[in-house]
Amino acid sequence: MEALVEDFLMHLRLERGMAEHTQRTYAALLGAFVEWARKEGFSDWGQVGLADLMRYLEQERNRPLRTESQPSARRLAPESVYLIIAALRAFYRWAEQEKYLPVNVTESLSLPRRWKRLPKALSDAEIEKLLKAPDDPASPRVLCDHAILELAYACGLRRAELCALRLEQLHLEAGFINVIGKGNKERVVPVGQVAIQALNRYLKEGREKLVTKKSPGNVFLTQRGTAFSPVTLWWRIRQCVRRAGIQRRITPHMLRHSFATHLLEHGADLRVIQELLGHAHITTTEVYTHVASSKLREIHRRFHPRA
Repeated sequence: MEALVEDFLMHLRLERGMAEHTQRTYAALLGAFVEWARKEGFSDWGQVGLADLMRYLEQERNRPLRTESQPSARRLAPESVYLIIAALRAFYRWAEQEKYLPVNVTESLSLPRRWKRLPKALSDAEIEKLLKAPDDPASPRVLCDHAILELAYACGLRRAELCALRLEQLHLEAGFINVIGKGNKERVVPVGQVAIQALNRYLKEGREKLVTKKSPGNVFLTQRGTAFSPVTLWWRIRQCVRRAGIQRRITPHMLRHSFATHLLEHGADLRVIQELLGHAHITTTEVYTHVASSKLREIHRRFHPRA
């Protein structure tokens, strides 16, 4: 069973060009199912039926969270169950197409309804605090952090895109960068003058002090001269948030949400925002219209005399 999962993951990596994060997620979810199946006495995927999958999903839905150190009433979120079903359906669909399995038993397995969560954006005041220019002279680390924040907000980049951004993707004199997004899809994103200034200062005064003989060609480097991992980037941004005196919890993705929300609030076309964000479907981008509408309603409620 493990060998077939490895073949499927190879298919995702080489033929589908799926994002590395999605590959890791599918590997973990399918690996957990294989472990359960082995304990239940299954030795082949063909032995697993729809009833067995339903039993596994019910068990997962009701089990306590593995991250809880103490007994807790918290259970797996619907979003997590959704991901398990999505991974199983993708695997079985591939296995049937490649003739490894005679039938796709997940065809009758429906995905649970996912409630859309409105993206959280930073306020203008929070953006000003977070993007305050560093003191002069600033350390290489401070210059790097500032350039990351400016670029994340100026271009709406995902965390993985920030980590993977390379020097050859920068075209600062022309005012744009090439971004390799999900599924290895490339897009061109304009960069504002403020972000260009922050990047140029970091490249000239900061990055050269971080480079070692083994440093890669990534734009952003850690104190050890290595490329950022997603976890390290998140931790550095959290440190910046704390230093800026912002109390609420802010994630790297909130800078991307802020980029899209503020563009929409200032009149940008939704199709343009879709292209800039690298969304495959306009429905993904449409969630920002709900954010803009809710803000308009709040302004109306606060300031209209008869609201």
